[in-house]
Amino acid sequence: MQLTIIAIGTRGDVQPYLALGQGLSRAGHTVRVATHQEFEGLVEGLGLEFFLLRGSPSEFMQGPAMRSALEKGENTVIWIRRLLKTYQAEFVQGMAETWDAGQGADALIFSMFGQFLGSHVAEKLGIPFFPTDVVPTWPTGAFTSPLLPFELRLGGAVNWLSHAGLTQAVWQLLRPILNKARREVLALPPSPFLGPFRSYDRDRRPMLHGYSPLVLPRDPGWPAWHHITGYWTVDSQDIWEPPADLAAFLDSGPPPVYVGFGSMTSRDPAYVTAAVLAALQQTGQRGLLMTGWDGIGAADLPDDVFLIESAPHDWLFPRMAAVVHHGGAGTTAAGLRAGVPSVLVPFNGDQFFWGRCVGRLGVGPKPVHRKRLTAEKLADAIQAATGDESIGRAAAALGEKIRAEDGVGRAVAIIEAVMSRA
Repeated sequence: MQLTIIAIGTRGDVQPYLALGQGLSRAGHTVRVATHQEFEGLVEGLGLEFFLLRGSPSEFMQGPAMRSALEKGENTVIWIRRLLKTYQAEFVQGMAETWDAGQGADALIFSMFGQFLGSHVAEKLGIPFFPTDVVPTWPTGAFTSPLLPFELRLGGAVNWLSHAGLTQAVWQLLRPILNKARREVLALPPSPFLGPFRSYDRDRRPMLHGYSPLVLPRDPGWPAWHHITGYWTVDSQDIWEPPADLAAFLDSGPPPVYVGFGSMTSRDPAYVTAAVLAALQQTGQRGLLMTGWDGIGAADLPDDVFLIESAPHDWLFPRMAAVVHHGGAGTTAAGLRAGVPSVLVPFNGDQFFWGRCVGRLGVGPKPVHRKRLTAEKLADAIQAATGDESIGRAAAALGEKIRAEDGVGRAVAIIEAVMSRA
């Protein structure tokens, strides 16, 4: 079976789909991954076919529009408006590239961002497709939409509307541009006013939710064709070798506290670095800082703090005393799976939601909002994460259960079963 995966976004958005592609490849299928240039090495390193989607998520995250959104903590609708104003011409190009990526495929699989292109291409090709998410965006009454920076406490109906309403708000912003791409690239009529999403359940379209039911249990009101599979993770334990200086640092003392903010940017990385170093000093913890793109700036570091540019989270996190990060879906999953306490410093979007999840699960303290980050607040959170035995026990127990899940294997089995009936 020939499958094309459309994976758009930062590394945290894309990496789960590389794990899924690897699982499908091991099951004997031919897998093409359409994604950005910066992930070409990762894709081909897993034995998958790489197809280029132009555009750089790192350049976008460092651009003035995104920097402003992150600093102001803007909501998703405002962020999408900024995105469209800056990049609307790229949507026609992206539709054409997705069309090319889908040629010869028996089915398309696409990420949350990829669905805005992939569903239209699958319609034109007349082939099955699998919408997926790693952030729970399908309407549910169990919790407020993760794309809102706050939690509503008004009951199930309001929660459900927060998902459906935000999805429609985003769709209405995208609709004119996507209809233009449908017309110019695919020669298709305009998409329905309310978007393609209503047809998913009408057509009993299998939808894969790539997160753990231990973290977010399945909504009992969802139809049978919605599947919470467990996390999709690439295991680097046996294939990644740490640099000698990193290995030496880890061996030279007790487990450090990891601090890294991934693709999040800051107007004042020096302030963030100073706050992190002061918090580590106040708590007496060794530290391992990951630079990401520029969320943490370079500085003269004490001997008990080590700076690295990158390392696989699944290799690194189990060796930490605690992990401090921005709360992206992929990084949060890696922290939970590692079984160590998490301290979330959310910047934007779904990161606030994952911060609430960590607190609800008892595997970390209350999140520290990026805009209110101080050395004292971060020190209090690190002290709770490393000193509260109940948090440590809860994190270890949850991590053990998550590692026992086979999210990739379950997703592969569902895809194969559906395609056997197609």
